[in-house]
Amino acid sequence: MAEKEKDGLIEKVVEVKRVSKVVKGGRRFSFSALVVVGDGKGKVGCGLGKANEVVEAVRKGTEKASKSMKSYDLYKNTIPHRILGVHGAAKVLMKPSPPGSGIISAGAIRAVAEATGIHDINVKAMGSSNAHNLVRSAIDGLSKVKGFEEIAARRNKKLEEICIMDF
Repeated sequence: MAEKEKDGLIEKVVEVKRVSKVVKGGRRFSFSALVVVGDGKGKVGCGLGKANEVVEAVRKGTEKASKSMKSYDLYKNTIPHRILGVHGAAKVLMKPSPPGSGIISAGAIRAVAEATGIHDINVKAMGSSNAHNLVRSAIDGLSKVKGFEEIAARRNKKLEEICIMDF
């Protein structure tokens, strides 16, 4: 996984594939690049770029990923509760971890967690091991995160009664 920082954004290239198309004269090769872009403060997006050169495919993927960035709720460099994200045949179970435990996950999901700004999380990938589906299922899981303020308002309680997350 390649990593670049540009304009305060963290860009991670998750996967680059060489694909071929059989034509009359032989094979024609092109590249597809899966890129994750985040700001390290709760915003992340993913994009797939396709081109005849690797550099151009990565640039296109980065452009699409930065356009698709959305903001997600975090709690002290982790997530506030357990989440199950699903996309296609891939399922991702994300659990909060105590501070200092680090990111315990597969490579594709690790890129999403690092770009989002999550430092402590425990992730189990189930089902498909396809990088595209794992990245999208991790982002789906992050979209299901509910912040403590939202839960407190829904239960008509004070924030102090809800925030008791000690490890």
